Amino acid sequence: MKKINKPFATFLFVCVLIFGACTQDKPEMSDLEKIRNNNNKSSYPVNKMDSAQAIAQITKQKIQELLDLSTLYTSGNRDTEIDSVIYSQMKSYFIEDDSAKLQRILQELDSFNVNAAKVGNIAVSKVVVGSDTLDFAKFAVEYFDEANRSIGIFERNAQYVLKPSPVKFKKEFKFYFVNFDGLPVKDSTSVGVTR
Repeated sequence: MKKINKPFATFLFVCVLIFGACTQDKPEMSDLEKIRNNNNKSSYPVNKMDSAQAIAQITKQKIQELLDLSTLYTSGNRDTEIDSVIYSQMKSYFIEDDSAKLQRILQELDSFNVNAAKVGNIAVSKVVVGSDTLDFAKFAVEYFDEANRSIGIFERNAQYVLKPSPVKFKKEFKFYFVNFDGLPVKDSTSVGVTR
């Protein structure tokens, strides 16, 4: 059996150390950094919006972002500059500048003392009313308290719209909520006794 000479073994060992030092992972962004950078400025190309699965994923992402901003806002004093920035970010997720729709979310989070929220199962659907097509999302959201204990899982609804947002030579859409936790439109069949 041949012996490995010492200079070669030392060189190999140094190469392994250098290689190990050069392959460091990028630092991961903290949850606070992710929440702070949430806004509703992203748009989505039409060719990627064909799939209902893609629409469901984008809707889930937007719901999660809105709930993250809302829990961050409710955990603060609500009278600082950063709170007003967070509030305006939350309002940018809605098609109309109506703070009443946002107040319902904030009141619910306050009543349960929610520290964090996680969006679960989501199902998107379309309802045709006359000549309009309305988009709805039914989803489950789990609320957590300060000790990260589950408060409960709740079924919620949201109505959303994808507004055309043309960019130079491209067709793209922007996502907005029309109503958050509004009841979906019922079909025209009434329930009752028929004769």
